Amino acid sequence: MNEQTRRLIIVSGLSGAGKTVVLNTLEDLSYYTIDNLPVSLLNELIDQFSSADSKLAKQIVIGIDARNTQDDFSFLPKTISSLREKNISTDLVFIEASDDVLTKRFSETRRKHPLSSDETSLTDAIKLERYIIGELAEAADLAIDTSHMQLNELRDIVRNRIAQREDATLSLQFMSFGYKNGIPKDADFVFDLRCLPNPYWNKDLRKYSGKDEPIIEFLLKQNDVKQMLSDLEHFLERWIPRFEADNRSYLSIAFGCTGGHHRSVFIVEQLAAIFSSSDKQVIIRHRDL
Repeated sequence: MNEQTRRLIIVSGLSGAGKTVVLNTLEDLSYYTIDNLPVSLLNELIDQFSSADSKLAKQIVIGIDARNTQDDFSFLPKTISSLREKNISTDLVFIEASDDVLTKRFSETRRKHPLSSDETSLTDAIKLERYIIGELAEAADLAIDTSHMQLNELRDIVRNRIAQREDATLSLQFMSFGYKNGIPKDADFVFDLRCLPNPYWNKDLRKYSGKDEPIIEFLLKQNDVKQMLSDLEHFLERWIPRFEADNRSYLSIAFGCTGGHHRSVFIVEQLAAIFSSSDKQVIIRHRDL
């Protein structure tokens, strides 16, 4: 990224989902970081940041949470649009996780949820938080579901998808997953590959993944697999440019099979190789491998 490019990243999300990890990772990458900023002060900070003679850092990340009100958040989409009109690269990133995972994390760490109290249980606090910041989840340029992530995987996503994304370049993520572990909530498209021949039922192939030559060789011999791959390639070649034309910065496309080890991994690897030759930033994620 150009050293002089001004960039603002606003990070919000559910408490316990990993917002702090995102902020710390960006701070380690030389972003000036402000956490828990009251939204009422955001406009003043943005005015300084967007000024042509601003002395502030060129790359700033701001963390905001549900200790504000819904009314405080209502002006954010308009503010972001105005910043982009001033040629300031601005991303709204939302970090989330399932209720069960959040409950488990708070129970294990014995941390107090910021909205819980003697009158408000942890379960109710999580529901209230979702309600308060629901609009931000809908408006986010990038939503990251950390339910199935390790810390190092989240840090890699922040580095590869957010920090290293060039301005005006689409960050295109191809993700494999297993339906037995749930559908990823942060995917823009989800394709079901369970109709394809399954290498799992061949005992000699079961131990391999879709990245290994025996699985690749097996699947490439299947007419249905070749047709599916061709159809997906043509579909994405047609529609990805439409998202780029709509100024999308991030697009996540998920491919699922039963366990997330064979067919979905194979398709992701094949499509990533095809689209990596374009000017897009292509990211691979195998969620359940």
